[in-house]
Amino acid sequence: MTSTPTAQLSELGVSIWLDDLSRDRISSGALAALIESRNVVGVTTNPTIFAAALATGTTYDEQVSELARAEASVTDAVFAITTSDVAAASDIFAGVYESTNGRDGRVSIEVEPGLAHDAAGTIAEARALWSTVDRPNAMIKIPATREGLEAITETIGAGISVNVTLIFSLERYREVIEAYLAGLEKAHAAGIDLSTIHSVASFFVSRVDTEIDKRLVDLGTPEALALKSKAGVANARLAYELFESSFATDRAATLLSAGGNAQRPLWASTGVKDPSLPDTLYVTELAVANTVNTMPEKTLEATFDHGVIAGDQVTAHYDDARAVLSSLAELGISYDEVTALLEKEGVEKFVVSWNELLDTVAAALEAAR
Repeated sequence: MTSTPTAQLSELGVSIWLDDLSRDRISSGALAALIESRNVVGVTTNPTIFAAALATGTTYDEQVSELARAEASVTDAVFAITTSDVAAASDIFAGVYESTNGRDGRVSIEVEPGLAHDAAGTIAEARALWSTVDRPNAMIKIPATREGLEAITETIGAGISVNVTLIFSLERYREVIEAYLAGLEKAHAAGIDLSTIHSVASFFVSRVDTEIDKRLVDLGTPEALALKSKAGVANARLAYELFESSFATDRAATLLSAGGNAQRPLWASTGVKDPSLPDTLYVTELAVANTVNTMPEKTLEATFDHGVIAGDQVTAHYDDARAVLSSLAELGISYDEVTALLEKEGVEKFVVSWNELLDTVAAALEAAR
């Protein structure tokens, strides 16, 4: 028997990725230590994470001074700093990447969020990030906006591994899978080795509960309150059902037999926002093979300390999940409205964080000069 909940989770087939990165984690050895001590096999980043990292400590001072002397623009400085961190983290996970044949050992970096509705701009930046990081175990994060779908296909078609982020609705997830398969077909036609292309589809969990629970509390009826904190898990479980059926089609089978990889679901936003809920809720209730769970450090430590891993908690609950969404509809809560709002707000929040990152770097460059 394995000795820790994180080891049990890994044995079940869940890849644990840390939802955080900083130069201090890299240089101190703390990130490398998580591979051994917490079964961490990958890292995700976003503008919020980088803004927090840049705002504290002195580990970026040397590079900022070099960039200031070179008279780099703020945007170029952010690009240089973030790609440096991702390249260094990718080197730390190179062994995991090799031992899992590219399945894990991944480090994700996001295109500038202001490009979320600009397909051509997203494609260009994805290529620039990929070539600059220059590590086979990097992943480029592209938001699952309508415009992002085209960018996903083109980026995958160019042989670049993609982490599709900000997925909230099942319909958009269906479109993301279509975009991925179309990308694999383009790559195959171009003679690219499909086995080198990996992708995950990041389904956000806790934000669904946060928005829907607000509406349930406003209704205030016993029926409404009984549904609190159930929508996020139900939505993710139905996403996994869609994953299973989508990669069992003849079209997918043809691509997989040609060396392609299934695009695994990734559970994102798995830190619990409601303090009354178990702090490992979005880990233990979504435990199932062939998934990634990207955890903030607080959630990772809670899982390691007291998470109860009781096997597959997803595939036997599809009917229950459908019942939850049906009950919400009966109460007048629009699934489509909620998920559209969450996508819009998700992009807006990343733009705010990106601007904070630009302001932080601008101030640092000015101080260095």
